Amino acid sequence: MKLPFQINLENKVAVVTGGTGVIGSEMSKALAKCGAKVAMVGITDDSKGLVSEIEAMGGEAKVFLGDVTNKDEMERVRTEVHDTFGTVDILVNGAGGNSPRGTTDDERYSADSDKSGKTFFDLDAKNVGFVMDLNFLGTFIPSQVFGADMVDKSEAAIVNISSMNAFTPLTKIPAYSGAKSAVSNFTQWLSVYFSKTNIRVNAIAPGFLITAQNESLLLNEDGSYTARSEKILNATPMERFGKPEELIGALLFLVDTQSSSFINGVVLPVDGGFNAYSGV
Repeated sequence: MKLPFQINLENKVAVVTGGTGVIGSEMSKALAKCGAKVAMVGITDDSKGLVSEIEAMGGEAKVFLGDVTNKDEMERVRTEVHDTFGTVDILVNGAGGNSPRGTTDDERYSADSDKSGKTFFDLDAKNVGFVMDLNFLGTFIPSQVFGADMVDKSEAAIVNISSMNAFTPLTKIPAYSGAKSAVSNFTQWLSVYFSKTNIRVNAIAPGFLITAQNESLLLNEDGSYTARSEKILNATPMERFGKPEELIGALLFLVDTQSSSFINGVVLPVDGGFNAYSGV
């Protein structure tokens, strides 16, 4: 892969939760290419040759299986990472996502609207809780577990993955929007909490990317844009969707102490201008 710029992460150990996903795999490859030993954490091994790809470009990586919402499992993974690579210097909390079970079919409710679809009143608390846990606890627990490695380091970094939904909630996805708002707030809280250490905590808020998780919402069966996609593009000044690799510059900037030593508690939009645009 081609990096936007090079940083030196030799002798660093990086944990990337969700590290084999669409965004996580790009981040894992980038960190490895900069010299880090990369531990990709996921609940299943869906790496599909990613480790071999990283090794082919001279990097080191391994997949570790564990549930990011389960502290016991994360502590087991930390022990395995120690045995394989050593203690952790960088944590990217990339695990997360939405679920159709926490999503409404309607954008707005009215008394005379069609009730055949799933409305806010039909959402089940357990399904909403699943989305909240995956995104918020899935950031909180790895930070707690792997952050314990970092407190005595001369330099360390945690990068969380937030979302445009954390700034302004999108229609239909109340659970995901609320969960990512919690991730942004937690990023700020944790940056203050760790401010007497050498751990910096920041987040990236991606704009709209087409991935396997959202393509059914954004693309019709023939590959054309849905009405929802058209709304997004009309609200994005650059008038296009982003690509996962366009997050890499922000990631490398935030993990590199030389580049961002005085940047802490920031949620950085990478969104084609979406967050800056009022619609007028």
